[in-house]
Amino acid sequence: MTLRALIADDEPLARRLLAEYLRPHADIRLVAEASNGLEAAKAITEHQPELVLLDIQMPKLTGLEVLELTGRRDGVIFTTAHDAHALRAFELHAVDYLLKPFAQDRFDAALARARRLIGQPTPGLDRLLSPAAPHIARVLVRDPDTPGGLQVLAVDDIAYIESQADNVAFHAHGREHLKAQRISELEAQLDPTRFVRVHRSFIIHLAALQGLEKTDSDAYIARMKNGKRIPVSRSGYDRLRSVL
Repeated sequence: MTLRALIADDEPLARRLLAEYLRPHADIRLVAEASNGLEAAKAITEHQPELVLLDIQMPKLTGLEVLELTGRRDGVIFTTAHDAHALRAFELHAVDYLLKPFAQDRFDAALARARRLIGQPTPGLDRLLSPAAPHIARVLVRDPDTPGGLQVLAVDDIAYIESQADNVAFHAHGREHLKAQRISELEAQLDPTRFVRVHRSFIIHLAALQGLEKTDSDAYIARMKNGKRIPVSRSGYDRLRSVL
């Protein structure tokens, strides 16, 4: 089986060295390189590589933020020149880490371990990521108008979220951005004091709420500042009352 690999590092020499270290491994094919975290997130989403060689400190997004945005939890080998606290955690829980500078034999050992573990989620990554970011601040969404077809959207800019089949649609600044995710998963990642699920198909941002309207049938409608009217279920109304 040939494994597809991604190298993500902001240092050109580091990327070159990793590519050279990969050459003797005929079962691994390098499919993409990234020089910053945003490029890495886009490449992971586009290529779905089995193996990700990921630097921790990068421009635009850190390695940990890349994992948070993409949901990637397996086949990751971290590379870093510092951050001792993260290294201690990775040593216990991650597939492996490489502390720069490292030699070919250390790299080969990391690949051997990754081959054994690829396809097996690493629970330790969830335990590492969750305390650092208990509620997400950004999401990676599809955007055909941007290079790579993806963009990072700040949750503060979202007015409301709508479930659409196998996707969720984020409504921000008058546009709709799609992501393949279940609304129940997303609900658990958002700050419940700011984002409330008012209906099985809708989550609203309280900062974008204009007010509530009662209908003739004693149901409620959430009137958003952008003019959108969103149905509110009985349980959704109870949730709203608990935070408003």
